[in-house]
Amino acid sequence: MTRTLLPAVTLWRREMVRFVRQRNRVFSAIAQPALFWALFGAGFKGSFKMGGAAGDTDFLEYFFPGTVVLIVLFTAIFSTISIIEDRREGFLQSVLVAPVSRAGIALGKIAGGSTLALVQAAVFLALAPLAGIHLTVATVVAAVGALALVAFALTALGVVVAWPMNSTQGFHAVMMLVLMPMWLLSGAFFPLEGGPAWLTILMKANPLTYGVALVRHALYEGAPSAAGTPSVAVSLGATIAFAACAFAAALVLVGRRTRGDLQ
Repeated sequence: MTRTLLPAVTLWRREMVRFVRQRNRVFSAIAQPALFWALFGAGFKGSFKMGGAAGDTDFLEYFFPGTVVLIVLFTAIFSTISIIEDRREGFLQSVLVAPVSRAGIALGKIAGGSTLALVQAAVFLALAPLAGIHLTVATVVAAVGALALVAFALTALGVVVAWPMNSTQGFHAVMMLVLMPMWLLSGAFFPLEGGPAWLTILMKANPLTYGVALVRHALYEGAPSAAGTPSVAVSLGATIAFAACAFAAALVLVGRRTRGDLQ
């Protein structure tokens, strides 16, 4: 247990220290999604109307939960890219040859990135009243719990992508090719219903769709805020399965010993 928890806590703490020393990461992870929310919200405000949990929902309100998840997504990208930098600087090789569990290494990196994503998303969550979403203690607690689960899943997925890579350029290319379409097809930008059948099928097969739906349910106290939103039970179950599968894949990948570990 010590061989697992000690490296996990140590690497988690290192991520916190690195975050404090690189405060520009806060601006990068929050400012761009916030800008998307303001610009797209203003641009589509007059043409987007749908029935929501509390009457008509305009695009500024509809897009808010998706923007919070986008912040989590960006933070997951920024935190897991450090794996490539650590390998290049020699730090990762030092960790890998230490007498500690590789599961602890994976857990520490994922926990660190998840914590940072959750903190930054929670800061943006305070702007919910500007979107017309009424916050209560119950909705905040539920939303933070949902975001923590989504953050863990996306950070674990980021570790899976970053671990075998040696190039930050290649990492960005893969992440933008995989994660951004996942977000666009998650119901964050447009509802699940109303599009062509093939698009609806892709959105239902997308695990992030259920994470975004879970955040919507949390902010609206269980009531759907968009047409076709999966139920709370389905959203929670699918998101837990997504997080578990991504974490299991990260454990397998980090636990695999290859010549590249020491290069």
